[in-house]
Amino acid sequence: MIFETRRSLFMLLILAAAPLLAWGADYPTKPLHLIVPFAPGGGNDVLARLVSTHLASGLGQQVVVDNRPGASGITATDLVAKSAPDGYTVLLGFIGPLALSPALGRVPYDPVSDFVPLDLLAESYHILVVNPAVPVRSVKELVALAKREPGKLNYASSGQGANLHLITELFKNTTGIEMVHVPYKGAGPATTAVLAGEAQVVFGSISSSLSYVRANRLVALAVTSPRRSPLAPEVPTLAESGVGDIDVPSWYTLLLPAHTPDDIAERLRGELKRLVANPEFTGQVARQALEVQVLAPGQYSAFLKSEIDKWASVVRKNGIRAE
Repeated sequence: MIFETRRSLFMLLILAAAPLLAWGADYPTKPLHLIVPFAPGGGNDVLARLVSTHLASGLGQQVVVDNRPGASGITATDLVAKSAPDGYTVLLGFIGPLALSPALGRVPYDPVSDFVPLDLLAESYHILVVNPAVPVRSVKELVALAKREPGKLNYASSGQGANLHLITELFKNTTGIEMVHVPYKGAGPATTAVLAGEAQVVFGSISSSLSYVRANRLVALAVTSPRRSPLAPEVPTLAESGVGDIDVPSWYTLLLPAHTPDDIAERLRGELKRLVANPEFTGQVARQALEVQVLAPGQYSAFLKSEIDKWASVVRKNGIRAE
């Protein structure tokens, strides 16, 4: 009797575990949702749509891009942190809600422990541009002008505490200049403000700013990347311009909610590795001024902590507060 009871309990445990064992083996059996923390049309959205197309081909399931803008990306990031850990909700993580917002203060999630990383995906750099009416044509001349007339120049950003704000504050700290911060609701409006002369300086997106540079509506002074951009090889780097210690890419990553089963995470990591090895994908990404980057397993947490610490130092030094 005791033996039969134990045997029955054992069979019940096997039956209960069977769906979980089959879950990872059969995954995916339905469409995935790739959550994007910003509105359609921006760099995050473009990258997400490239990723979704290629991932869908590898997984044999549709990958739906789901834009959830709000609170500088915090809304979408929190949504994924609290989603079911079943592999069907994936976050296109971004430096803002994962490193900058935590550096500024409290967020409703832990950017390290509330997610399972699928390694880093891509990095993008910026281009320092000015309105043509500003009488400078190099970083050296911009710094000299700002030192002669401190506070005269306005710089535009994508919002209080956003990446363009903190990057420019780091540039100011490094060069010892003063410029007035004018925040806008996104990188696009910030660039538009410089085009209109409302502000004079902005660290814009390379891909979106170059058309204005080519049309002589903006003047490019330097790129923030360690090497010259293949999209604008004539534009020097900040280091070449005499400004060192500013290697500040915006970065993107793919994340799952914490406690997602290891086999599901590994399946997606495998697809990501195939994705970044695909010349068609890397070429499409490069045309958006993005560089594919993949961290070795286990390196993401240390990378993220170092990013939060770096930007927290900028926040403290400049007394920056979140909106």
